[in-house]
Amino acid sequence: MKKRVVVTGLGVVHSLGTNLETFWSAIKEGKNGIKTITRFDTSDYPTKVGAQIDDFDPTVCIDKKEAKRMDLFTQYAIHATHQAITMAGLDLSTVDPYRAGVIIGSGIGGIETLEENCRVLFEKGPKRVSPFFVPMMIANIASGQVAIKFGLKGYNACVVTACATANHSIGDAMRVIQNGYADIMISGGAEASISPLGFSGFCAMRAMSENPDPESACRPFDKNRDGFVMGEGAGVLVLEEYEHAVKRGANILAELVGYGCTCDAYHITAPDPDGDAGARCLELALEDAGITPEMVGYFNAHGTSTPLNDPLETKVVKRVFGTNIAVSATKSMTGHLLGAAGGIEAVITVMALKDGFLPPTINLRDPDPECDLDYVPNQGRKKDIEYAISNALGFGGHNGALLFKKY
Repeated sequence: MKKRVVVTGLGVVHSLGTNLETFWSAIKEGKNGIKTITRFDTSDYPTKVGAQIDDFDPTVCIDKKEAKRMDLFTQYAIHATHQAITMAGLDLSTVDPYRAGVIIGSGIGGIETLEENCRVLFEKGPKRVSPFFVPMMIANIASGQVAIKFGLKGYNACVVTACATANHSIGDAMRVIQNGYADIMISGGAEASISPLGFSGFCAMRAMSENPDPESACRPFDKNRDGFVMGEGAGVLVLEEYEHAVKRGANILAELVGYGCTCDAYHITAPDPDGDAGARCLELALEDAGITPEMVGYFNAHGTSTPLNDPLETKVVKRVFGTNIAVSATKSMTGHLLGAAGGIEAVITVMALKDGFLPPTINLRDPDPECDLDYVPNQGRKKDIEYAISNALGFGGHNGALLFKKY
């Protein structure tokens, strides 16, 4: 029999807040975390906005010297993990380190480190490239550094499935606990791609919004949407085997009861317009939990504000759940954190269950006729729900769905 998995801690780093309390309060109020980019000169870029973090201090929980040897995405991951472990009330000195593991993914990894060392190579030659270049850049280093920082010697891995990364990381961590390989898993996603190269790549694809107004650039399900808006940060959960959590008197926030994972096998960037694999992914999460679609009261959509995603995801939701479900795209407030998106959206989904509050989809002024569900437009609402899903899609056709239950 599969072991039960519960959530006992949450951590988040974002422009809306570098702690859970501030972040969740901003989400409930429908605040916009998107602003004009100031980290680099965007004069030659069609995209000018993003959910840039301006007030992050890595030395809160990382030694100053060590922080200099970490890319920003790893610093975000450690900071969010520190919050989540603190919230969970975990005394790691009493935990078997081989029964505690980490799966923190990143879609891009250390792109700022890559940019800087390429510049050094071209300007000063190969002998001036940093010896820390590779271990700062590689995507798995966030999981590795978190393990080092907190002494976690158990199952450790890194998932890289583009924008579905964090959902797959959390789902895979759930399986590790269910199958008896760990009692505790730290899981989520971290990303720091607001950089010249990161922007250049997505702008070249014409994937990002070219609306220069940060207050209206990200508008999921709206007829006037024109692309996603990039965000950065991290979202991390402490997942724990139920009996282990109860035995130590943990404050259980929610139960993770279902996980679905499929691939469109259709196109490198575009979702399959039939939506078959996307729908099957959601069905697998429901089957995993042993519940029926009408029991799910809230759906946190991938909701990217792109022309292709939003009507396709609407179609998939209607196919599985019908029209009687509340849906919101919190990327309207957070921007799209790529590999970390599912991490902060899992945090939001857990808090929606815990507080009985459905966050809004802001900037929804002129709905697309093809997007005809209840998207909790512009203002959140109180509603007690028992089950909620967080959905994610990624380049390569990756689909990942997490199903949480109120505790």
